Amino acid sequence: MGSNMALRLLRGKHAVIAFDREKRAVRGLARKGAVPARSLEELVKKLPSPRAIWLMLPAGPATDSTVEGLAALLSPGDMIVDGSNGRWTQDAPRAERLARCGIRCMDAGVSGGVWGLKNGYCLMLGGEKKDFRRIEPALKTLAPKDGYLLAGPAGAGHYSKMIHNGIEYGMMQSYAEGFSLLESSPLGLDLHALARLWNRGSVVRSWLLELVEHALAKDPSLSRLRACVSDSGEGRWTVQDAVEQGVAAPVIALSLFQRFSSREKNSFGDRLLAALRSEFGGHAVQKAASASRRRR
Repeated sequence: MGSNMALRLLRGKHAVIAFDREKRAVRGLARKGAVPARSLEELVKKLPSPRAIWLMLPAGPATDSTVEGLAALLSPGDMIVDGSNGRWTQDAPRAERLARCGIRCMDAGVSGGVWGLKNGYCLMLGGEKKDFRRIEPALKTLAPKDGYLLAGPAGAGHYSKMIHNGIEYGMMQSYAEGFSLLESSPLGLDLHALARLWNRGSVVRSWLLELVEHALAKDPSLSRLRACVSDSGEGRWTVQDAVEQGVAAPVIALSLFQRFSSREKNSFGDRLLAALRSEFGGHAVQKAASASRRRR
């Protein structure tokens, strides 16, 4: 997703200096007009001051170590934007720690997946308003119209995205259960045709349902997928937050537990969940065993 965000910025006539440990990714962006950097040190040197560095790395150690590495290289007035969709409770302490060195910090919840390059990214920012205004030209390019927001103070961007993903879990599970019922009925229903129909004016139409339609067009029985649905952390954090706050969130909790259950069986509903994650986010899916192997 980071590469596609860089491409969208380049198409919007922004100057982009790109660094990634994967050199092939940097070479690809350089061919599109980005200035390549071979290290964090070179990235910092090539950026004009005051610098703004947007990180799109996995949450956890990869982001943490990169932030610490940058903190030793940056100057007062420089800014780090963390787009990792990391744990929101870590954002305020990090912002305070960096502020003592004069380094600005914002957390960015990013939604849009592999379709973001074409459609834009929904962006939820946490931090101070003056920092938000500073990077707003980039936000306008990355997002569709009215597709970005300063959600609140440090942590608000990642917290908003965490709840967004919890809601997403529940919506996906609802579609999976409904289409599982359709698939098991004795009526010989055309699931792709129904998905297509429901996307034309029904109250359950949505982008996720459009992705259901797209997935069923490619593989009506989803037989090429194994019903093993992973989770990337935000759903667990949402349920933990609900417990800590004493807020009932049974649908989100059950949808998370269903993902755990999917790793032990091979239902149609779970194959649909796996297909949806692949459709909207480019997430890896596990291929089903060959037909000959399944018959053994």
